[in-house]
Parts: sequence; C-alpha cells; structure tokens
Amino acid sequence: MALIETLRAQLQAIADPTRAPAMQAYMKSEMPYLGVSAVPLRAACKRVFADLSFASSAAWQAEVLAIWCGARFREELYAAIELSGVRAARVFQRIDTLDMYEEMIVTGAWWDIVDTIASHRLGTILRNDRVAMTSAMRAWAVDDDMWKRRSAILCQLQAKRETDLDLLYACIAPSIASNQFFLRKAIGWALRQYAWTDADEVVRYVAEHPELSALSKREALKNMAP
Repeated sequence: MALIETLRAQLQAIADPTRAPAMQAYMKSEMPYLGVSAVPLRAACKRVFADLSFASSAAWQAEVLAIWCGARFREELYAAIELSGVRAARVFQRIDTLDMYEEMIVTGAWWDIVDTIASHRLGTILRNDRVAMTSAMRAWAVDDDMWKRRSAILCQLQAKRETDLDLLYACIAPSIASNQFFLRKAIGWALRQYAWTDADEVVRYVAEHPELSALSKREALKNMAP
C-alpha cells in the first residue's frame, strides 16, 4: 500500500466529519477537511511515519510530494509538512531541498501552510547552509509571490541569538511599506519574536522606521512594557 493510502486510512479512522465544515470555513479553504484536529493529526502522522527510512534526499522528497500532490483533504497537506520534518529527514535539510519547499509554499499559498514551512524548515536550511540560503532568502524577499516574501521574513523566527539581523532587515525592507495584511503581520511577528532576545534593538528599529505600518509596529512592540 502506498504511503498516502496508509496515511489516509489512519486519518479517516480518527476523523470527526461533523467538525469538517467549520474547519474548512475558518481556514477559508477550497479543499475540504476530514475533521481531524492538530493533536490527533500529529499523533497519527507519528504512527504512520515512525519506521520510515529514506535511501536519499530524492526518495524522501518524492514521498513528501506524493502526499502533497495527491492530497484530497487539507489534513493531508498538513501530513506532508509533518513528513518533511521527521527525524529520518534531518540530514536532508539542505539547500537542495528548497525547490520542494518553494513548491509547497507557492501552491499552498495560505498562512497555515506557509508559516510552519517558513519558520521551521527554511530556518533549519538556513542554519545548515547559511551562505546559499541567505542569498536565496534575499531573492525571495523581492519576489512577486507574496508568500515567498512572507517566508523570507519569517525564516528566522526560531533563531533567537543566532538571528542574522542584516538578513532579517533585508527581508523586511522590500515589504515595509506594503499594504498586504500578511506581509505587515509577518514583519511585526518577526520583530516581536526577536524582541524576546533584544528588545532594545527592536525598539530602535521601529523608532527609526516610521514607514512601518501601524499593524507591524503594534505587533513588534506587543509584549513590551509601556
């Protein structure tokens, strides 16, 4: 049985179809839901993917994309993202996997898909292949695709003291005056996250960039004392 068929059977077994319409409406998704919430979905993925091993990065990517491209329900897209982050694939999180993540980001094109990939998978590639990934994220930051821009802004959410501020600000700059909600929100989120590491730096940056939207400023300074 193909991996996607095994996965689908597991998800259908734990689905609550009565929840599916509300989940679909909340996410404004054209793709239907099965009715599996996040915690049981992750548990099901852990069971299905537990014993997997991959002979190569290409073999792993093929399995991820088979689930992604074959998905009939949105939870299966989430499962493909889970498979992209399994322990057996840690060694493959290098710059040559960026094309796969780009496909998922561009075709997924919504925050529930993009944000996990950006903050976790792209961030891991940045740590593993910093020079090549830095160049790639600078290019994504000026791309016509809004979700690639958002991904570039968010790719260091988990970096803490390892945050490359030059890269962060370079990824923010092309979208700083954008009227796109998802870009404004991403800028504020990225700055707010770094504020846990260096609040003074974020205050300085916000003060020196009056062109930041009100939303970006509010989000950036959200957790700071008055």
